[in-house]
Amino acid sequence: MVTIIINYMTDEKKTTNNKEEKAEDKPKTDTTKKTQDASAQPQDEESKSTDTESAQDDAPIEVKKGKSQYATIKKEDIRPGMLVRVHQKIVDTNSKGEEKERVQVFQGMVLARKHGRENSATITVRKVSGNIGVEKIFPLNMPSIEKIELVRTYRIKQAKPYYLRTTKKRLAEIKE
Repeated sequence: MVTIIINYMTDEKKTTNNKEEKAEDKPKTDTTKKTQDASAQPQDEESKSTDTESAQDDAPIEVKKGKSQYATIKKEDIRPGMLVRVHQKIVDTNSKGEEKERVQVFQGMVLARKHGRENSATITVRKVSGNIGVEKIFPLNMPSIEKIELVRTYRIKQAKPYYLRTTKKRLAEIKE
């Protein structure tokens, strides 16, 4: 069972969040492609292996849309102040009665971790979607949680930073 809490933001906060969203919306992809000359033939086997290795090193890394390069973390290592992506399995039923299973990703800041290492341990994750604050409470041992990925870690000064619901300040990021 997932609990959802929705908060509406004031008009003053809407203008500051829109400016931040516009800055984050710019794509960060590399569109340049390098091709290897097919006419160049190496003369011996040793040069063949070095040519293929150098060609692989020179080729740009292409990030496919929808594929993440975030580190998967253990459920025990989750702490408040982390920006995480929670992958949850959802079963959808269409009008014909057919069931489809998909994975829904919820990315947000961990506000609290409760009940320590018990079977009933939960985390509260908060994100702002369309100028509306949304909080979900995920039981860590829920079978529908596929994985949890770490995006960033922020420096916080309280064990449960509920003040992030109303503050406009940016948190300092911890460099790894």
